[in-house]
Amino acid sequence: MSTPATPTTAAPSTPSAPSTPLPTAAHSTTTGIIDDIGYGRQFDDWYHRLFPDDASVAAEVESLVSLHPDPASGTVEFGVGNGRIALPLSRRVGRITGVDSSPEMLELLRRNLTDDTPVEPLHADIRTYTADRTVGLVYAVCATLSMLLTPEEQRQAVQRAADLLTPGGRLVVETHNKPAILTLHEGRARATYFTPYPEPGTGLQSHSLLLPEGSLWHLSHVWYESDGTTRVGTEVSRLTAPDELDAYARDAGLLPERRFGDWPADTSPYGPHSPLAICTYIKP
Repeated sequence: MSTPATPTTAAPSTPSAPSTPLPTAAHSTTTGIIDDIGYGRQFDDWYHRLFPDDASVAAEVESLVSLHPDPASGTVEFGVGNGRIALPLSRRVGRITGVDSSPEMLELLRRNLTDDTPVEPLHADIRTYTADRTVGLVYAVCATLSMLLTPEEQRQAVQRAADLLTPGGRLVVETHNKPAILTLHEGRARATYFTPYPEPGTGLQSHSLLLPEGSLWHLSHVWYESDGTTRVGTEVSRLTAPDELDAYARDAGLLPERRFGDWPADTSPYGPHSPLAICTYIKP
């Protein structure tokens, strides 16, 4: 989970839908054990508060529509969660296979499905997921790739994504912008910041710790409701620089294409202070 918005204070983020189906569960395969880090058990009942369905979702969906080389060829999301992006995107590009290791988050997604919703929830591990057909777009947003804590695991997931792509297909990865996070800490291991939300009396306080390993980022969040109640959640992610993503992609046979710093992608060039690192790759 990436920080929902750029912190404001710191102490010492159209084509019509085709009818061609994507792989159903019968056509999708996984290998190995599904490793669930427990994210959904912590955040499932207040995830929608952290990541509301607002203008940022519309901007992200519009960008993904424009980045899709061929909607009729199919789409896969790594880390679909509650369908915050997949549900509106599917209305634009058609059927999406949403892969996630969290049963709780997939249950949230299923509750939002109707009989004609072209999203297939699939319980699987993005490091090992395979399918018997290729697609035009694979995307992993909201720092999904950063939830894998070693370069080897991240490389595996990028390889799986590359294997799913048809020639000319595109991989889109959105994660934390490592240089911006390091700048936020101003050379310190710890930082605390508060992100106010539009609804009066609500906001997110985050306690940020850069672990001694240098690339791991520990975040403890306190969510404040307007009625005075709070929720607490903790996550660990790996700060991954765009150059590392490029190296994973090249090793998987993909060509680095473009970088953006936020959504909408076409108006947000990437820079060291960008809130996000959004990287796109093409399969030759």
